[in-house]
Formats: sequence, structure tokens, C-alpha cells
Amino acid sequence: MCGTMGTPWAVLVLAMALAGLWAPCAAYKQPNFIVILADDVGWGDLGANWAETKETPHLDELAAEGTRFVDFHSAASTCSPSRASLLTGRLGARNGVTHNFAVTSVGGLPLNETTLAEVLRGAGYSTGAIGKWHLGHHGRHHPSFRGFDYYFGIPYSHDMGCTDTPGYNLPPCPPCPQHGPIASREARKDCYTEVALPLFENTTVTQQPVNLSSLAARYAEEATGFIRRASGSGRPFFLYLALAHMHVPLGVPPSPPASGIYGASLSEMDALVGQIKRVADSHGKGNTLLWFTGDNGPWAQKCELAGRVGPFIGAWQQQRGGSSAKQTTWEGGHRVPALVYWPGHIPAKRTSRALLSTLDIFPTLVALAGAALPPNRRFDGLDVSPVLFGWSDVGHKVLLHPNSGAAGKDGGIEALRLAQYKAFYTTGGAMACDGSIGPAEHHQPPLIFNLDRDIQEQEPLDVASREYQEVLPAISRAYAQALEDIATDNISVADYSKDPAVTPCCDPQHVACRCHAPGAHRAVRDHHMERRTTRLLCL
Repeated sequence: MCGTMGTPWAVLVLAMALAGLWAPCAAYKQPNFIVILADDVGWGDLGANWAETKETPHLDELAAEGTRFVDFHSAASTCSPSRASLLTGRLGARNGVTHNFAVTSVGGLPLNETTLAEVLRGAGYSTGAIGKWHLGHHGRHHPSFRGFDYYFGIPYSHDMGCTDTPGYNLPPCPPCPQHGPIASREARKDCYTEVALPLFENTTVTQQPVNLSSLAARYAEEATGFIRRASGSGRPFFLYLALAHMHVPLGVPPSPPASGIYGASLSEMDALVGQIKRVADSHGKGNTLLWFTGDNGPWAQKCELAGRVGPFIGAWQQQRGGSSAKQTTWEGGHRVPALVYWPGHIPAKRTSRALLSTLDIFPTLVALAGAALPPNRRFDGLDVSPVLFGWSDVGHKVLLHPNSGAAGKDGGIEALRLAQYKAFYTTGGAMACDGSIGPAEHHQPPLIFNLDRDIQEQEPLDVASREYQEVLPAISRAYAQALEDIATDNISVADYSKDPAVTPCCDPQHVACRCHAPGAHRAVRDHHMERRTTRLLCL
């Protein structure tokens, strides 16, 4: 940050230094960064956000000891585009990632895009990625070639492959086949039965199929090990921890609590985050910035296995059928929980209403590391350090919400936010629990909601009203300027071609690509991991 500050930054840093809250540049030490990205988590899945939620004591403690952002948004409403935008600071319309990659995808995040890990590694950081990647696994799209010194995790969602310990899904999925031709197995809706789910360490498949019942504990163990190794090296570190939670529960507890299977999974995620926070604090409290958020809203078609959107129900869409959560541009699809914790730097017990996005993580961490943004491209994210430090509560003036599968062209910009106003040029619903899908509708002039008065997005402004007529010109200008800015940028194109030959497979000769691990060693390891899972759940 010291090398990139202009005059306003210098004034702010001097004020903080005089107040004893910030060291001058001569003594500035690069902070460690931990970004924890939950999968399909709802805004209302945190007790700090939604009083009905009781399963997140560790996350609620994190909110109390740091700053909670209540108007925070994922860059897209589905997995791959959201993750690509977090790691590049650019929307899919710029970085080329507009929809999800598949098990057989040849490509991934375009190689000419620069990731946050690449920038930070160039600034002297140790970099690690643990968990779900979903930005390409073939060749140089693998995380080991995208700036990460260490990778441990699964290449896509944990329901995109069969396992011997199937996660709890609707409908329930069968275990992987042990013998015989896969063709004899009955195809099941929403289940991947042909290839076992792989677990990678760096570029090697270490287990296939992965044991889902121990996956949370293994992520916690690997994250802890990375933090310890990096702390011992004397270099700052960046850990990107992309959780499997809350994308369909990893398993069914022996005795589900009163909160149900989803509640048990939420408690497991909460315990994992609490463990990572304690480990980070133990290696120098105040040295590490921890940023927790989600990739998109809940997966409503999973019914009782979907998260809570809180008040962001998208009532206008619900009246017309379909879900207004994941894959949509309604608030429930992209408004996600966000907590930032950095003792001694970021205020505790603070709630900010600044309009922020996962797009902001890239430029903010780059600035705090004292690094420079990659040249020859434009960014949708902002350096929001002043907001984190409590110096400002001003975020984006305009925030774009790309189509993410429910309606319109994937990655297209047909919804945007301007101050308290939300404008839709296209609306549509994703699949709901009842199987309904709201039809795509195009709006010219756009539907406009005032979120200050109508957080449920129930009643758009009357086009004949004075309020609508006053705000429409500003929205139209902002929309036209945004589209022009994207059209004249350095735009990447992702390769979405597929080839079964690139499917991760540790043993192509075995049914479902099953690894031949020595039986005794595997049994001991699984037993060890099951014990770790029990300890994690009891934290």
C-alpha cells in the first residue's frame, strides 16, 4: 500500500498513525490474508444477520470482533463466474467466465487473466488454495498454475461426482460402483454416477472417490498446516479457503439436531471457520485480515436443504413462479453475508451499509499488500480499504448484476444498482422447490425498485410516478456508460469446449476411476479423519 498511495491516502494513514491505529510506511508490514468463501450460503444463514439463525456462534463472534457488511454482493449468482470475478476483480463480461465449467471442460478461467494469487505471490506472499476450485482443472487451468504454491481440494462442486459416502442430496444419490460396467447403473436425476469425485493435492489425485464425511476436517487440517508453514517461513501468506458448505450437506449426522440436516451442516461450517480464526490468531493476532463471504445465494430447488435468504425474498418474482435466489439477479441471488476481521486495524462491533461486492476483494488486498494492479485492463472492483478501516461508508455508486442462468444471456448485464434503486431490464426465476421456473421477461423501460422502502422487491415504482421519472435518466446513463466501458475493455474469452478425456481420473482402468489405495493404510487414514470430524463438530 505504501508504494501506491496518493495524497488522500497519505492524509488518512497519517491520521491513523497519530491515533495509534496504523504504523507509518517505514514500519509497514504486509498483512496475511485469509479469504473464506462459502458455497450457496444465504444472507440469513448468519445469526448476526438473521435472529432466527442459531447455528453460527463462531461466525457471530467474528462479526462482533470485526465489521459486518449488510449490503454486500457476490459478483454473480452462480459458482464459476462468481469465483472468477473474486480472483480477478472483473465481471464475467470482461474475464470471459459467464457460466459454470463441467467435469469434462477443456478450459477454465482464461490464461491471460491475472489472478489475485499471482499478484500477491509476485509481492512476496506464500499462496495456498484449499477447497472447491471450479475454474478449470485441465492443464494450466489447474490452480497450481494460477498463482497458488499449494492446492488441496476438489476441482468443482462436491456433488459433481459419485462417492462411497454420498452427500445428502435431493433426490438422494447412490454410492459409486465397486465393480462391473457403469452402463448397467440406472441414471439418476441430479446425480453424477459415471466418475468418482477426485481429491487433489497440488496436481495429483490423492483420493478418488473422496470421503465426504471427513472432507470438512481435512480442509481444516490442511488450512491449519498451511498457516503454520507459511507463518514459520517469515513470508506473508494468502489463503483462499473455498468451502464445500453450504452446497448440499456433506452427509447426514447420526442424530440430526432440531435444526435439521441443513442446520447440522451450517454448524459444521461455523465450527470450521472458528477453528481457522483461532489458528490465525495463535500465529500473531493482528497480523491477519480474515474476510468471510459467499459465492451466491441459496440453491432454492433443494427445498429444506437450501439456505435462508433473510428478508430478500424477491416477492415480485415469487408471484410469477420460480425461485428468486441462486442463479437470479434478485437480491436473494447475490446479496451474501460478509464479515471482515483484522484486530487493531478494522473496527469491532461495526455494521456498515456501504454497497460492496466480492469484486472488491482483489483490488483491496492488492493495495494492502503494497502491490500494483495488472495493467491493460479495467476492474469492476474497488479498493475499499477506507470502508474496512471505518474511515468511510461509501462503496460503489453503481453495481452491476450479471445474468447467471435464470434468464437472459449468461453473463449479460441486465440488472444494476444505483444508490438505493435496483433496475431490471430482464427478470426471471430459477427452479424453485416446487419445480416451477419463472419465465424470462424483458422490461423497457426497466422495472425499478426502491430498496430502502421495499427490500423484498415486491412492488416496482409506477412508471408514471415522479420518483420513477426522476431516477430513470440517471439509471439509463449509468447503464449505457457501463456497457460502453465493458465493450471497449480488454475482454477475455473462455474455452467452454468439452472432452471426456480431460475428466480427472486416477485409474481409467477401474470402474468410476477408483484409486487403488492399500486397504490397511486407507482404513487407518479414514479412521483418523473420522475422529478429526468428530472433534471439529464438537468445537
